[in-house]
Formats: sequence, structure tokens, C-alpha cells
Amino acid sequence: MRVGIIGSGIIGVAIAHALLDEGHLVDLIDREGIAAGTSAGNAGWIAHLDILPLASPKAWRNLPRWALDPLGPLAIRPSYLPALTPWLARFISASRPSRIEASTQAIAALNGRALPAWRKRLEAVGLEHHLREKGLLSVWADERGFRAAQPLFERQRRLGIVVETLDAAALRNLEPAFGPRAAAGALYPAGCHVSDPLDFTRALAQTAIERGAEVRKFEVVDVRAGGDLVTIRTAFDTLAQYDRIVIATGAWSKPLAASLGDKVPLDTERGYNVTLPSGRLGLTRPVMFEGEGFVTTPLDGGDRVGGSVEFAGLEAAPNFKRVDAILGKLQRFLPEAELSGGTRWMGFRPSTPDSLPVIGRATHDPRIVYAFGHAHHGLTQAAATAELVASLIADRRPDIDLAPYSPERFAKRF
Repeated sequence: MRVGIIGSGIIGVAIAHALLDEGHLVDLIDREGIAAGTSAGNAGWIAHLDILPLASPKAWRNLPRWALDPLGPLAIRPSYLPALTPWLARFISASRPSRIEASTQAIAALNGRALPAWRKRLEAVGLEHHLREKGLLSVWADERGFRAAQPLFERQRRLGIVVETLDAAALRNLEPAFGPRAAAGALYPAGCHVSDPLDFTRALAQTAIERGAEVRKFEVVDVRAGGDLVTIRTAFDTLAQYDRIVIATGAWSKPLAASLGDKVPLDTERGYNVTLPSGRLGLTRPVMFEGEGFVTTPLDGGDRVGGSVEFAGLEAAPNFKRVDAILGKLQRFLPEAELSGGTRWMGFRPSTPDSLPVIGRATHDPRIVYAFGHAHHGLTQAAATAELVASLIADRRPDIDLAPYSPERFAKRF
């Protein structure tokens, strides 16, 4: 079949490969081209060890402190609050213990397939050298927070995830750049990241092109169901027709889904980062600074520092004071690091209230498949999502239950 994939970030590019495997003709359609959005500047983690949704006890434990800091790990611009209120209502509903448990199981199901799916994909196209399997660290500034994480460690271990806990001395022995503020840590030896998210996505796209995928650079303004083929209309008022369509436009997917009858409560968690020259931080592996809302990654092209969640929509200008706030916190952990300069960036994470992506068929036309809303797990879940989308396109039963990710889950009020 001829399949149009709307969106050529990491999700769309991974889907292209999965569909090429099955002999389909594939067009990657994007108004800006390959990896022009969030796939260009994320932290580069394949975070397959994550199991908690944003609406988790960990987040709620820190929320009162974060809410008092306008530049803290989670902020809502006051002018955007009215538009965000419906999303927040669903987020509060998703914070009920039963909903947290359901989201945790669904994240674990998808993330448990993430790294095997990536290894399979990268080995098939000769790009496995882009994986950096150096493990990752979680670091706490106080023993109280570290002790509160013990139940999470135990659950991770029950899922087969290896976690090694470290006191302050062991932590500094592993990463000597840490100062006294680093009180405790947890090492995940199976953690990994990629060389650089932009280079990685572009390399994967290039291999898809070499396999026959076509790149179409234009903006899609409408998807018309019905008839023998699915029709898309571009900003130039031209039409293109496909046997199947995949919508993988990240934070810009909401209006397309709405036009097809699916009201998805999708919003954007704006994330900020700065990339410093390599070696500036003195860290050899990715680090999550627990309770602080940021991470660091030693990418091939530089040391990236970033994170935070800001709700302000797609139109508001970036507030790079948020980067300054992150660097101020990082300096207390790495007192000898040189943190001046660097390249600053802001991107849009497409986020649902329950932290689960939307993977499934459009309600009113099964020839249209959704693959968006991966929030912090876009790079992580891309290859696994691609396999699921390929099954839907081929009318095969996916190897996991897709009900938790279906757009129909939002048809219920709460």
C-alpha cells in the first residue's frame, strides 16, 4: 500500500522503517523536514527503565515546592491557565491510585519493549554504533528523598530492572565531579542513550530514504476520510491520496485528530536545555537529578543539560531564564564545572494527562492510525511504537493490548 506518514520526527522515521520492512510505499510528510522539532534537541535518553507517569506520587510529593518557584521544574504561565484547565482536570483524575497503577503498567509494557525494538531496528540498518550503553545515574541531594524512592527501586527490581544503590562516597567514586551536595544515588547499569538525537534521527531517516522512502516537505492542514483513498490537503491547497495515513505530528497532532472525530486532551510540556562543549561537566554517563527536574547527558556533540516542564502552549516565546535556573542548581552539584556559554534550546513535548501515547486507529476511519503524545518517551518508545503501527496497518493483532493507548480512552469524561 501507499502510506503517508504525517510527521518526520523520530516517531515518524521509525514507523517508516517498520512499513518499509513490509513492502509498503512510504512518504514522510513534514512542513519543516526531518527532525526539525523536538527530535532535534531532546536529552537523547532511551529511558526504557522508566515506569512512572507524570501524575505519580513522586511528582505530587515535590509539587508544593515546585509551585512556589516560577522558574522551577514545573510551571504554568498564568496567561495559559484557562486553556490548560481541562487538561489539568484530567491530570488530577489520572492521579488517583488506580489510574496511576494502570498508567504504570502501560508505560512498563511499552518501555519493556523499547530497547529490544531499537536494537533490532539499528542492527538491521547498520546504525547500532549510535547506541551508548554506559548506564545512568539518579542522584539525590538528601537522604530523605532517597529513602522515599525505595519502594520504586523494589518495584523496578520485580520487573527485572537492575538497580544498585550508592552512598555519597560510592557515588563520588563513580563520578568524581560530584561535590558534597550529592548525598546518594542509584545506578542503572542497563541505561543507555544515543550519540546525539539530531544526528541519530537524521541517520535513521537517510537509511529509510535509501530503502525507498520519499520525503515530502509541506504542511498538512486537513485529512479527509471517506472514499476509496484517504485524502490530505496541504497549505498550498493541493491534494494527495493514500491507502493509509499515520498521524505522528507530536504536539501538533491535536487538531488533525479532532477533525477526524477524536478529541484528545493533548498539550505541550515545554522543555529547555543548553548544550555545552564536551567534557565541561566531567560526567561520564547520563544523570537524573531527582527532585530538581533536570538531567544531564554526555552526547557526542557536547554535554547537554536540560529538563523542566513549562505549560505555556505552542505560541509563547521561550523563557530562557529557566535554563539559568537549571544551571544554578547544577552548579551546586558540580562545583568545579564551567557552565557558561553553550547553545540554548526549547522544544515541545506532546503530553497527555495520563502520560501514555495515543496509538490506535481513528474512530471514524480505521485507515488512519495515530502515533503521537509520547511526551518524555518519544525517542524511547519510537521503535516499539513503529512495530505496533505496522501491525495496525497490516490488520494484524499487536503483541500487546492497545486499549490503554487508544484514543477512545478519552471518550469517557474522566
